[in-house]
Amino acid sequence: MPDQFIFAMEVTLNGLMTGVMYALVALGFVLIYKASGIFNYSQGVLALFAAMTLVGIQEGRVPFSHLINAIFGTEVHHMPWNSVPGFLAILLTVVVMIALAWAIQRFVFSHLVGQEPIILFMATIGLAYFLEGTADLMWGSEIRTLDVGLPQGINTAIDETTYGWFGYGFFIDNLDIVATLVAAVLVAALVAFAQYTKQGRAMRAVADDHQAALSVGVSLNFVWILVWSLAGIVALVAGIMWGSKSGVQFSLSLIALKALPVLMLGGFTSIPGAIVGGLIIGVGEALFEFLVGPMIGGATQNWFAYVLALLFLVFRPQGLFGEKIIERV
Repeated sequence: MPDQFIFAMEVTLNGLMTGVMYALVALGFVLIYKASGIFNYSQGVLALFAAMTLVGIQEGRVPFSHLINAIFGTEVHHMPWNSVPGFLAILLTVVVMIALAWAIQRFVFSHLVGQEPIILFMATIGLAYFLEGTADLMWGSEIRTLDVGLPQGINTAIDETTYGWFGYGFFIDNLDIVATLVAAVLVAALVAFAQYTKQGRAMRAVADDHQAALSVGVSLNFVWILVWSLAGIVALVAGIMWGSKSGVQFSLSLIALKALPVLMLGGFTSIPGAIVGGLIIGVGEALFEFLVGPMIGGATQNWFAYVLALLFLVFRPQGLFGEKIIERV
């Protein structure tokens, strides 16, 4: 088997794994858009905020320590305990993200019910910058290492597993394997929650028709808090995976930009579509860079996804799994 083909297969496999990471971010967008019609620009910052909060809790840092020290002239940086176990830190971060979801709904979007979609979108832009600034004040802007027991780093030879296929070896980052398994479990859990629980059925009812859901006694406020909480938990999972891969830093919020083409391919209202769109983008980026990149100078991964998304907008604007909306006039 030619070496070129072997390398292409390895590139494809790594592209699939990267696509799963993109899909994890896109899931949060889908959850909020499907239930409320809000395109949540702040989803990437939610992943950043969740990852920074997790690291801060795990390291036993005092929130807003820089601000407290500047005002009171103190030198307080850490709690009496030096660190928190990874699993407990994750649970505490989940509580923080649920509290944040309640605050977002209570103090922002409950006052914007009935507003035009562009107003709601602008509110999420403001929310993104607010959360980014809050994360900076709470935990500082230093690049930190996130370690919750997952295998680390695609850029090193450590923790890589070699799989034999047709007598040839492939190198796959263990973190990508974990991300794939987590994404599969997460999607299955979300689908089961939506299909088989009372709260999930309420969420689907609100997604289908707000007024009809209200008429049968569904609380919109509760459903939207639930949806933002789920999006926050999904953001935490994405933040853990991306933070473990590349460190927790403010550029982590930019992963939301890669989720946009994923949504355009899979559809803004489809959970399976987010996964399929992520896989298509991941594999497409990797293969295009491998096959075409050397001929045009490389760096095609920076723009390939957006060109593909543009083609979908022209020929199939609802995406592969999205619903085609027909407005009657």
